[in-house]
Amino acid sequence: MRRLIIEEPVSRPAKWSPALASFALVVTLLATLLIRFGRIDYPSGFIALGAGIAIALVAVAMSLLSFVRIWQEGRRGLGSAVKGLLIAALVLAYPGFMALKAATLPPITDVSTDTDDPPGFSRSRAALAARDGRIPPDVAPEAREMQRAAYVQIAPLTLDIGPEEAFAIVEKAAHNLGWQVIEAVPPGGRIGLGRLEAVDRSRLLKMPSDITVRVRPRVDGTRIDIRSASRFGSHDLGANAGYIRAFLEEASNLAIAVR
Repeated sequence: MRRLIIEEPVSRPAKWSPALASFALVVTLLATLLIRFGRIDYPSGFIALGAGIAIALVAVAMSLLSFVRIWQEGRRGLGSAVKGLLIAALVLAYPGFMALKAATLPPITDVSTDTDDPPGFSRSRAALAARDGRIPPDVAPEAREMQRAAYVQIAPLTLDIGPEEAFAIVEKAAHNLGWQVIEAVPPGGRIGLGRLEAVDRSRLLKMPSDITVRVRPRVDGTRIDIRSASRFGSHDLGANAGYIRAFLEEASNLAIAVR
């Protein structure tokens, strides 16, 4: 006598979850590569990235719903639900880390070692061309106050050497950090200031930040101030402070080496 075996139906959300998560992974990877290699403009690229993240969130919701269905109704599809959740987690891991930084760091896009008198950006033809005609605007006092509270270690670098030697260190540090140097004006002239204009980019998406370094002679040596401003967005996620820390550390090490 044959026995009829009836299999429990597969949860539909479990079927959809890995498919949606895989599609989200493809969308985010493609958008990341297009942005990184300059094949798409930043606004359009961010829209594509946002779409991939949204799809990944839907995949997570599908997995969670399938877990409930499997538990309550005894449906099959646990493996598919877990697979979808893991793939979606790959998509959401880095955006989740960035979201955490956004929640813990101040919403600023311009950081300077001199919050009272920040270095001004050059308006020369070469500098404007490198910045696509953009001049970073003045920063509100409230934003500078947020910077002082969050980045107490961001301070001017004072060296007990002459401005010419200090400027050589500035140029060397910029080169070692891989900056795209736009202008380099040695100290001298009526006011004696030196200036270096550069662009640095984030590692993953190659998002530009505009940087200016001011070299100011002092009686006891030279003071170096640096300012870094993001070109896009309303939150730099700590990137500009990171660029400044890297520069100050590199310049300090070079100054020690030449003594």
